[in-house]
Amino acid sequence: MTGSIMLSRALGNAPVFRRDHRKADGRMLYLYGREQHTLPPQSESAEDLAQGGELRHHPLRDEWNVYAAHRQNRTFKPSAADDPLAPTRDGGPETEIPFSNFEMAVFENKFAAFHPLSNAAAKLPGLQTEPAVGACDVVVYSPDASGSLHSIGQDRREVLVAGLIDRYEALFSAGCQYVLPFENRGDEVGVTLHHPHGQIYGFNRVPQVQQRAVNAFSQGFDLAAEMTTCMDDYGLGERGSVSAFVPRFARFPYEVWIAPRTMRTGPWACTDEELQGLAYWLGEITRRYDALFQQPAATMMAFHAAPSAGSTNYHFTVQFYPLLRAPGRIKYLASVEQHTGVFTVDVMPEAAVSALREIGRDD
Repeated sequence: MTGSIMLSRALGNAPVFRRDHRKADGRMLYLYGREQHTLPPQSESAEDLAQGGELRHHPLRDEWNVYAAHRQNRTFKPSAADDPLAPTRDGGPETEIPFSNFEMAVFENKFAAFHPLSNAAAKLPGLQTEPAVGACDVVVYSPDASGSLHSIGQDRREVLVAGLIDRYEALFSAGCQYVLPFENRGDEVGVTLHHPHGQIYGFNRVPQVQQRAVNAFSQGFDLAAEMTTCMDDYGLGERGSVSAFVPRFARFPYEVWIAPRTMRTGPWACTDEELQGLAYWLGEITRRYDALFQQPAATMMAFHAAPSAGSTNYHFTVQFYPLLRAPGRIKYLASVEQHTGVFTVDVMPEAAVSALREIGRDD
């Protein structure tokens, strides 16, 4: 355990601090906040943990998939009293965060699919396999058991963005080739822990979808030009030189992208103004979805940034994929989508823009 350090990249009118704590089972926990964290740790127990899974190459799809049987036993919809992402209170059950309070926390996932020490894989004749080397973090937005990227407020979202940049830098330095912060939200997505949180995966190779984006940008796709072309008709607004818009080529009903108007390779390359705009839109798009679908909206959100080795003309985006096509109606990814990759989009992007603009607010 070490004392708090001030991050070199802070947003807003105050610095962001990080406190490092090694848990009893050896995993690292990082506490981020506007204030230096000085609370003493509560008791915590050690247990033996799996160290990642294995990768197998799919010869027809040219993709690597991860197999991690130990994840079958991961925490599944615990009661409020057994929330593993809550602070550990005096006299209460041990949780993943052995402190009585915190602002934001990141820790190594107990049920990690990827692990830096993964070293085993089945030897299968005629099939490429290898250990699933990488990283899996859990990102806890708040000590509160309920809430969203909108409800935590702008200041906490700025702490979150600063913390994600810090983890990008650490995971790239540790050898990860690609880093993906993301959030699964809602039962429809398969969420098994409803405490507001996201995750970060660090990959030892660039995933297929992200490699296609790398190729598209290097071959000349200009997202900044696309945004200039489409913002009048497909834009939801701009804040701090960061725009939110419905892509004309969206695959999901009500899909939204957030991106700086100027090409940036990742959040680490953004200006402070852009990062504050990014933090704003993370909350505002969540708010609009909840209003549109009249419930906490099921969404899959992820940061799409350049790989550690860099990429020519790569333009960083945050992409939101809703899993609803109307209030109470799920967008199922069924046979055609799963078998061919050809999506059937039930809501035209033009209609999606109109609906999301209608529930926007005039700032």
